[in-house]
Amino acid sequence: MGALSGLKVLDLSRVLAGPWAGQLLGDLGADVVKIERPDSGDDTRAWGPPYLKDSDGRDTSEAAYFLSANRNKRSLAIDFTQPAGQAELKRLVAKADVLIENFKVGGLAAYGLDYATLQALNPRLIYCSVTGFGQTGPYANRAGYDFMIQGLGGLMSVTGRADNEPGAGPLKVGVALTDVMTGLYASNAILAALAERERSGLGQHIDLALLDVQVACLANQALNYLTTGQAPQRLGNAHPNIVPYQDFPTADGNLILTVGNDSQFRAFAAAVGQPQWGNDPRFASNAARVAHRSELIPLIRQQTVFRTTAEWVSLLGQAGVPCGPINDLQQVFADPQVRARELVLRMPHPLSGELALVANPIRLSRTPVSYQHAPPLLNADAASVRRDWLGEAGEVEE
Repeated sequence: MGALSGLKVLDLSRVLAGPWAGQLLGDLGADVVKIERPDSGDDTRAWGPPYLKDSDGRDTSEAAYFLSANRNKRSLAIDFTQPAGQAELKRLVAKADVLIENFKVGGLAAYGLDYATLQALNPRLIYCSVTGFGQTGPYANRAGYDFMIQGLGGLMSVTGRADNEPGAGPLKVGVALTDVMTGLYASNAILAALAERERSGLGQHIDLALLDVQVACLANQALNYLTTGQAPQRLGNAHPNIVPYQDFPTADGNLILTVGNDSQFRAFAAAVGQPQWGNDPRFASNAARVAHRSELIPLIRQQTVFRTTAEWVSLLGQAGVPCGPINDLQQVFADPQVRARELVLRMPHPLSGELALVANPIRLSRTPVSYQHAPPLLNADAASVRRDWLGEAGEVEE
């Protein structure tokens, strides 16, 4: 019995932001039904390679991308461009608590599946619309994808090497972070609407835009601009407000050093054999270190190159200085802390026998996350959904 056990969710969304929200609700115990196109399903089913391998090592039809965001859902294919599909979907809506969709603004109105129509059918329905730019404004009718929003929303302007460094230029983040953050905001908004429904008895419409989320998640960089009127510049792996807080070369690679306060800096200076740095007026406070960044960083680099990354991690760890390596994903999943936290889970899958997934990071003491369904094959759960939601008899797929 998960925290959201008994909650019924219709997930009409595709790609990542909406499905990420639906997966989170499913992990927490909700009954999430993924509504897909009968012919091809979610776009990401074909976003490969790589694809899931079967027991003989051959590619299946399931792309790894799809598998990342569709756990704990059941798949039901409905062609709601047709009257029969619209009628069936409305029957499901009458039973639903939540609907998630990411169609273009007004796109579902042509099929009678817009919020106003469905709210009249089910006043308790929480209807979450995820779009690139929101339901209002001059860009409302534009399509929006994560990469474009990272650029338009300012994230790429503060990501990448500084203009005076080799390889300078804006870069996107290595995962579709805006989509992921939008999925997290969507699930938070849904939970807030559910809590309010306990008082009012009514659902509501959630208008969530990738651009809004991206701007909101600029965090300290946004306030750096709003406070000063000066647009932050790219600093590579350095931090605009904290020094030293970046990567440094070692004898065999790189070390990330994240000194968050002055006492940590004094401990660091002592550990590298330069205790005088802790009392140097140029470096004694964070504000001074930010002002004298160009003097301090070369001095640190001259020290870090004489030990390996592992040696620095051990030495600085004993001194209480936060630091770490730059791992690739093979190293991440081999890390003893990642293993201890059981961040890889394995579930049975009809095509591969077993499927490796990344576990949900939420740890609840009484109602823990559970894993009931591997990412579903297209329309694999049609009979069981119709039985459980609509009371229709029939053979249930295994």
